[in-house]
Formats: sequence, structure tokens, C-alpha cells
Amino acid sequence: MLAALRCLEAPALLALSAGVLAGALPALILPWPLSGWRRVFMAAGFPLSVALSGSVAGELPAWSWLLPLALLALLYPLKAWRDAPFFPTPRGALRGLSRLAPLAAGARVLEAGCGLGHGLRELHAEYPRSRLDGIEWSWPLRLACQWRCRCARVTRGDIWRADWSAYQMVYVFQRPESMRRAVDKASRELKPGAWLASLEFEATELQSDALHRCPDGRPVWLYRHPFTRLQSKSQPQRCRGDLPPTQPTR
Repeated sequence: MLAALRCLEAPALLALSAGVLAGALPALILPWPLSGWRRVFMAAGFPLSVALSGSVAGELPAWSWLLPLALLALLYPLKAWRDAPFFPTPRGALRGLSRLAPLAAGARVLEAGCGLGHGLRELHAEYPRSRLDGIEWSWPLRLACQWRCRCARVTRGDIWRADWSAYQMVYVFQRPESMRRAVDKASRELKPGAWLASLEFEATELQSDALHRCPDGRPVWLYRHPFTRLQSKSQPQRCRGDLPPTQPTR
């Protein structure tokens, strides 16, 4: 296809458009289930590889190579790079969480670092009578999240400067390096009885109160304030909610 376009002396934009079409069609019509992001990657992979191969690069202005960098900086400002990258909460990941961490009607729940709102949607499905808030530093993601999640109030802000004291649950999907910071903040600000829920990454210095297993096997670690700190990090982590994992331990 590219050879034919070159013979016809087609402009670069036409070649790129053809590449996008060639990648987008399979992503849209494949019969097996694919997530939205996988379809995006499939659609963008072909034109990106063409551009990097040099077939089109010679006809593009030099400044155009800065566009991906500018887009990345817009979506992920430098201040947010120390936190977790964009990994959405899987669909159905929190199903059954309310049996382990029950909340009263009207309880306030925060997702710290809500991205596009996948976690907020799962929290709403599990706690439909709660009041949901989301905090996101990237303003494009914040706007998109508010548009997608009418069930929640989404604000732009720094999750580490926000006040967590009004919430009965704070849900995070961070990374191992930032879990200690989340624990320190939750220890200072959460009220007794409030929950800190962490998808996939445990707080190694705390004794977990319960453990929820997602359908794909990933854990959601649950810690109820006041937290119980482990005496020694050399001791193996033992979750009081492991046996059985579907019943609360307090």
C-alpha cells in the first residue's frame, strides 16, 4: 500500500491517514474482546512504525517530533511523574469489596489519583450509596474523568496535599515506592474506622485487616484505622482476612 502511494507521489498526510485506517480497521472489527486501550495501541502501532522507519519522516517538519513529548507533558506534568503511571482499575476488580469493608450509606470515598475514572466507576458499582470524590493532578485527565464519572465529584489537585480526614475510605492504585507515603498520610489524617484500600501493592509495614482478590488474581489490601504496625519487617506478612478472604475480620 505504501509503495503504491509512493508511486502516486501521495503527500505524507495521505500516507499517514492510510496507515491509521489500516491499523484501525482490525482493531474495530476483530471479534474477540479487547480493551479500549488495546484497540488504541493497535490502531496507532502501524502509522507510528511507518513514521519511525523514515518513510514519512523526511516530509514532516522537524518540530512535529516534539508533539508526542508535548502531549506526554500535558497528560503527565512533571510533578505527577513521582506517582503511579496511568494503569486503570480493571473492570469488576472491586466486586465483593463491600463485604470485607462495609460502609454506611452516605459514606465519603476518595480515589487518590483517579486518572480517567475507572476506579471511581468500580467504587460506585460496589458502593452505590456512597459519596465519591476523585483527585487528579493532570487537568486533561481530570476533565475527561468528570465527563465519564457523573456519579463523582472530580477535582484537580495534589493527592499528597489534599485533606483525607473527611473520608471513610481512601482507594489508591499507586506503586510500591509511594505506598509508605500513603500510609504515613493515612495514619495522620484518617479517623478511626476508616479504610485505606490499595490495589495490588501492599503496605509492608502494616498488618492488613482483610484481603480482596480480583477476578484476575490481583490483591486489594485493606487496612482499617487505627493501623497495626508490624514489629519486624523480617516477619512474613499475614493477612487476617485471608481465611476466609470473603469475610471481614473486624
